[in-house]
Order: sequence, then C-alpha cells, then structure tokens
Amino acid sequence: MDPHDGEPAADELPPPPPLPPNVVPIIAEDAAVAASESEPPPPPPPSKPAKPRRHIMARPPNGLGKKGQPIQLLANHYKVSVKPSEEFFNHYYVNLKYEDDTPVDSKGIGRKVLDKLQHTYHSELADKDFAYDGEKSLFTIGALPQINNEFIVVLEDIGSGKTAAGSPGGNNGSPGGGDQKRVRRPYQAKTFKVELNFAATIPMAAIGHAIRGQESEHSLEALRVLDIILRQHSAKQGCLLVRQSFFHNNPSSFVDLGGGVMGCRGFHSSFRGTQSGLSLNIDVSTTMIVKPGPVIDFLLANQKVDHPDKIDWQKAKRALKNLRIKTTPANSEFKIVGLSERNCNEQMFPLKRRNGDSTETVEITVYDYFVKNRGIELRYSGNLPCINAGRPKRPTYFPVELCTLVPLQRYTKALSTMQRTSLVEKSRQKPHERMSTLNDALKRSNYDADPMLKACGIQIAQNFTQIEGRVLPAPKLKAGNGEEFFARNGRWNIARKKLFRTSSVKRWSVVNFSARCDLRGLVQDLKRVATGMGLEYEDPHTVIEESPALRRAPVARRVEEMFAQIKAKLPGAPLFLLCLLPERKNCEVYGPWKKKCLADFGIVTQCLAPQRVNDQYLSNLLLKINAKLGGLNTLLQIEAARAIPIVGKVPTIILGMDVSHGQPGQSDRPSIAAVVSSREWPLISKYRATVHTQSPKQEMMASLFKPRGTEDDGLIRESLIDFYTSSGKRKPDQVIIFRDGVSESQFTQVINIELEQIIEACKCLDDKWEPKFTVIVAQKNHHTRFFQTNSPENVPPGTVVDKQVCHPKNFDFYMCAHAGMIGTSRPTHYHVLHDEIGFSGDELQEFVHSLSYVYQRSTTAISVAAPIAYAHLAAAQVGTFMKFEDMSDTSSSQGGGHTSVGSAPVPELPRLHEKVRSSMFFC
Repeated sequence: MDPHDGEPAADELPPPPPLPPNVVPIIAEDAAVAASESEPPPPPPPSKPAKPRRHIMARPPNGLGKKGQPIQLLANHYKVSVKPSEEFFNHYYVNLKYEDDTPVDSKGIGRKVLDKLQHTYHSELADKDFAYDGEKSLFTIGALPQINNEFIVVLEDIGSGKTAAGSPGGNNGSPGGGDQKRVRRPYQAKTFKVELNFAATIPMAAIGHAIRGQESEHSLEALRVLDIILRQHSAKQGCLLVRQSFFHNNPSSFVDLGGGVMGCRGFHSSFRGTQSGLSLNIDVSTTMIVKPGPVIDFLLANQKVDHPDKIDWQKAKRALKNLRIKTTPANSEFKIVGLSERNCNEQMFPLKRRNGDSTETVEITVYDYFVKNRGIELRYSGNLPCINAGRPKRPTYFPVELCTLVPLQRYTKALSTMQRTSLVEKSRQKPHERMSTLNDALKRSNYDADPMLKACGIQIAQNFTQIEGRVLPAPKLKAGNGEEFFARNGRWNIARKKLFRTSSVKRWSVVNFSARCDLRGLVQDLKRVATGMGLEYEDPHTVIEESPALRRAPVARRVEEMFAQIKAKLPGAPLFLLCLLPERKNCEVYGPWKKKCLADFGIVTQCLAPQRVNDQYLSNLLLKINAKLGGLNTLLQIEAARAIPIVGKVPTIILGMDVSHGQPGQSDRPSIAAVVSSREWPLISKYRATVHTQSPKQEMMASLFKPRGTEDDGLIRESLIDFYTSSGKRKPDQVIIFRDGVSESQFTQVINIELEQIIEACKCLDDKWEPKFTVIVAQKNHHTRFFQTNSPENVPPGTVVDKQVCHPKNFDFYMCAHAGMIGTSRPTHYHVLHDEIGFSGDELQEFVHSLSYVYQRSTTAISVAAPIAYAHLAAAQVGTFMKFEDMSDTSSSQGGGHTSVGSAPVPELPRLHEKVRSSMFFC
C-alpha cells in the first residue's frame, strides 16, 4: 500500500470570516454596470468609521496565579534547543505533471516522486535536504542552486497496480473495453515532470520569535515547517499520517472494535512555543482503521452476518468505496470505485484476442475469464458482485475473493455506541503507562537522526519537562437545612443530606415504552429516595403502558399514540412525565419524545432505561429531575452568601457557547449552536439555553445577533431579557463568555465576529448600555498532559498550571478541576482572549474552578466550567429533534435559517414551548 494516501491537504489559509447576517454582498460586475448606467453617480452615504480590529490580549502583570498548594509535576513536553541561525527556509510550490502535462491528481504519489527526484538529482540540488508536505509545498534551508528547477523523474513502479490495458492481472483483456488508447492514458505513465517554483523565504530566526510569543506570519510559518519535517520523518517510516498524528503498521497497536473496524494507537507530535522556550509535545493518539484482510471477511464483520449470501450489497458498496485493495495473484494495488451491476458469473466484458496478425473482441464473463483464461480457482465469488477498481466509464472487475484490504486505511464513518465504548475502554492508559508509551515513542522516532532537524540546529531533550503546578482548595458547598460541607477528592455524597432548594413532583405520570421492569416497585423506591432528599413528592396520577401491538410501529406513531393516551387518562396537562425507554443508548423514541414534550406541549420530562436501578441510580435521577423542575441541588457557600468576588459585586451574566456538528458520515446535517446563560443573579448555578441551527460544519456562531427589521431574533437577546426579568430587573454590567470548541486559528474570529454580534445584541436592547466583556475559550482537544513526579496516580482535582508550558505571551492556563478515576486526566486549556473586567490570574482561576462545582447533574467536580458542559448538553439534546424527521426548509420558528451566500437553506429547529424555555431542560 501507499501509507500516505490518508494525508489531508496541506494547511491552507483560514477562510475569510462569514458576512454579518444583515449584509448582502453585491457582485462586482453588477456594481460596475450600475455605476456606468447612472450618470452622475449619487454621493456615497456617510459611512460609520471602521471599528478597530481586536487582538488577543497579552497576559497582564498579575496574570500568574499564586494561590494553592505547590505541586511538582511532569508535562509531556520535551525541551528543544535551537542554535541561532541567519539562514532562511526557502518555500517552493510543487507542480507535479505527467509526461503529457496532465496534472497528477493521485494522492500519495508525490512523496515517491520527490524521494526519487532527490536521489536522482542530488548533485544538481547541491545535496540539499527537503521538507515536503506531501502536497504542494516544499522547503529547503537556503536556496536551490538553479533558478529554473524543472526535472524529469522516472518511477520504475508507481505502485498503482494498473496495467497497460487496464485488465485484471495484466493480460490484454479488459472488462472496461481494453482498447489500445488506454495504453497512453496519463494515470499509467511512470514519467513525471516536476516543477519547483520559488514562493517565499522564511527567516529561521522566526523560530525564536515564536518562542517569545512574537507571533507573525513568519513565526507561524517557521513552526509549520518544523511540523512538516516531523510529518515527513514519519512518512519515511511508513506511517499513516493524520494531521500531526502518526500511526505505524504494528499489529500490537491495534484493538478490534467489531464490525470490521480497529482502533490504531499512534502518537501526536508537534512543536510549540512556550514560556520556557520551544518544546516538542508528544502524546498518545488513536484513530480508527479498516481491519485489513480479505474483503469478504470485512463485509461479514461490518454487516454482522455469517454468510456471503446475507450481505446487503448496497451497504457494501458504500462501505468499500475508496478503500484500497491488493489483488491476487499479481499482488497489484487498486482503489475500489464500486461494484459490478451483475454477479461475477453474469457480468460480461469485451476481451481482445489475437488471431494471427489481427485482433478480435469476444464477450466473456468475469468468472470465465479468471477460471478459464487465467486458471484461477474461484470457490464462492461466482454468485457475488465483482469489485470494480477501474474508472467511471472504464470499469476493471475482480472477483471479491481475490481482493484483500491493505493495512492502515482510516475508517471515517460514525462508530456505533458499542464501538465507541469499546474504543474508549481499550485505548485508555493509566498515567504511568502513558508516560512509558510516550518515552518509547520519542526513542523510536529517532528525531536526532533527521537531516533536516539537524540542519535546523535542533536538539530534543529525552525527558519530560519538570514544572510546578498548584492545587486550589475545593470551594465550600451548601445543601439544604443550612448544611455546609467540603468535597473530598472532587466528590461529595448527598446521602443523608437535603437538597438546597427542592421542587415539587406533582401532577405527574409515568409512561412506559415497552421497558421491562417492576413499575410499582420503581415508583415506590423513587418516592422513598425523593423524600429522603427533601423533595415534595406526590404519587403519579397514572402509569401508561404502550400497547404491545405498537412496539414495531413507526416511532412517530408510537409517540402520538402515547400522547393520545395521556390526553384520555389525565384530567389536565401534566407538569412532569417520567418516561421509561427499552434501551439506554440511541433509543429511537428519545428524540421524538423530547420534541413532543418540550416543543409541542411544554412538559418537563425525564427519560430512563431501568436496567440496573438502585438507590444511587435513583438519587442521580432525582438530581436531574429537581434541576429541571426549577430546584437547586447544592450551590457554593459564597454564592449563597452573595460573596463571589467580582461576579457577585455587580450584575454579571455568564454565557456558555458551543457548536455541535454531525458525526462522521453526516456532513449534510446542520450544525447546532447553543448558548447557555446564567439567571437569578447573584447565583452562578442556574442556567437556561437557547439553540439554533446553522450551516453544516460551520464553527463560528451565526445567529447571536439576527436583526429582522427593528427586532433582533438572535440567540443572545432572549438570554439578556431572561437575566433581566429573573435578576430583579437588573441589566448585566458584566458579561463573561465561555466559548468551547474553537482552535487557536479561530481566536481572532471569536473576538471580532462573535463578540461583535453580542455587543450589537446589547445595543439593540439599549443603545446606551455598555457592559464590560470577558471572553474565555476552553479547549479539551489538545495534547498536553500532566503527571505527578512521586505518584502513579492522576494529578489531584484543582490542579492548575500557568507556567513553563503555557503560551509565552498570551493569558492562558491549564486546569484539572476533576478527579480522574480512569485513564489519564485531560486538563482543560483556558485562553483569555479579551478581558475588560480586569481579572487577575488568581481571581480568574478560582472563578473557573468554582464553576466546575456547580454542575447540577452530578455530585462531582467536572473537568470543564459548567456553562460549557450545559451548552454541549443543550445542543446534543435539541439535536435529537432533527434525527428523526424530515424538517421543513420553511418551518417557522425561532432557530436556524442562517446560510452562507448561495447555499441551501438550513432547516430550522422548533422553538421550545414557553413553559420550559427558561428551565434547565438539558440537565
């Protein structure tokens, strides 16, 4: 196989920021025509002065924290020394063409061609080493000696497996027609033209700028070149490359996930500028690959059937498309484009035969060709479709039993719940195991031997970086009856404690969608546990069982019939419904049921799958029910005393923002943007959520401010009004925004596009209102991990790090607020992009730490600030409304509808009923 086909395209410049929702672009030519036809042109309207562009803030003088117990840690960053250099990286644009000047579009061939070029022309290239990204960019240290860098490269074997006539196995018959024109088709050429066109120079001194946090185009590019060198180094070792993660073809690194899918453990490797200089960040990384081996074995496992006759070949076609195979007996490699329309013993193709000096064409089946002409025994393929590995108009067929999937091919479709669970369980490592794996990965990589890294004057230390962290004390919590207590190791027990503010469970019923359980016993146990927690609990009005005849009915009908029973059996609308489901994960009833309750009727509902019910389970269930019905389980002691620093002094709203995207394989599913906002100031434990749809895979939130005439229909307006009405008619003087899920390349968009929309939403309500804003991004998708120097356990909850491995200039810190019970704890990386409120390092870290203790669904500190966790939950739950129905493009509701120019309309979400709109329905 060619291990590099899995590479993504080279890093590109980020796309331009999306247009504000109230701006309609005009086409330049139309504007020019309009101007020429109207003489003289009218004077331009007075324009507002352009707003200055916001920049990411630097760490303030008091930005390093001091509070907490010091703790010695190790970080998976290896210190890198760089010799000062006056040299330049020279960037060349790589243009690859076949002999007839047709561009090379085949992925993965570039590295082979450039390796051969370097070997063949080393003297003409002054023995210079390359850093090649596998696509269009190549870097050298210093300029190439020739101005005109055009080369001819001949590859003896390009590994495509394609033969002169395109035939299976290489004879002159072809299921695609086999005419002689195919001999000259460009994809079979083994001669390549390579042009290296000079693009730019990057001073190597820019590496030093990156280390000092002096970010510029050159400094970012210089670090990118170093990362490309790492990619190239792993490519030469035969790895599968997935961005900056590298995977060896080592069966000991594979774990079987079922369904023909395997988890493959590799490692992430990238250079980062930190406070202590340049470091190499190495971490364990996992990707999914297709299980290599016979194609038929993959299909049987993928579809969970035990015989080829049971295979669904339409599903098989989707699963196999674009996978690479090797065929026997020629051992040639091909890419699957589809399947034959007929079975192997029926699929005909024209075969050329020599007849003296002339040739004749005869029709023959693929089966007869292989069995009679090639003498290959086919045991079971005759009655199955063939693999098509040709071109769209010129198929090349192979019997399925002659095809084997090659190793290290990424599996990019969505995993099932079982596969995802298996992947998590089989890939987790305890801290000491992870440390050992990472040190072994560095040694195996042998970066010191890489000629380009040597030429850059780079040396990599062999040990983890020693750093100092601090452990913040857990905040004091308050339960009912005035009881105050501390969490121990990030956890607390509410047994024998009353909840702080209890709700009433009344006017409620139980509905059962065919779940098997002792319903009477469940209701009695729930009442007993609820009473112990201080909840006012009435017996349910009724228990409604689904008719057995409906169990296999369409899900929409099942939900409608259940609501018909509710209307018939209850005297009025219930305030709460407890819903029993037959499956814990991905039950098809869940989405339609939630939509019917929350959007159509405004009924609070709690779902459960009663498989292993005990008092602990029921206690956790009641935490969620109490929060949804308006109660508060526990809260911070300083919150109850109205003594939270900064936030408790003046009205402050806390926003949590997240965008949820469809899983792999759902590229056309709209993305879902959620904004969660605090209410009832000075509380920081009560929240509500608003959710919209937006264009698929769009990360920037498009509906924060949505003017419609003089009104605003965006996500923020409703949050601001709710804060005002729930907080004693006070407008927030401070707005703290927690943003999840954005990469560092999008930080400036957050503070120049999203923050600007939020400011506009405030102005729309009151033009004179000028609250102070603080914007914080939380990242979980990073590769920094911390380890204790004198313990095999995870770092203790409350661990914070803001020195040595943080950004050399920006205001950031890592926090591990939770107790990692399994695997290795992943800290959250918080970046303060903009701060008008003026937090010190200690104030901000203590505030963020406190927000990990106000999560109402559990009795543990969580790993990220609660508003972010809630935004994720709200987006995921409302997203289930869309999974089960064909939503109308013209549906009238509050959410969604935003599209980029020229794209299809995005289906809108139904608006939540006013009865539940301000509830914590997402708990």
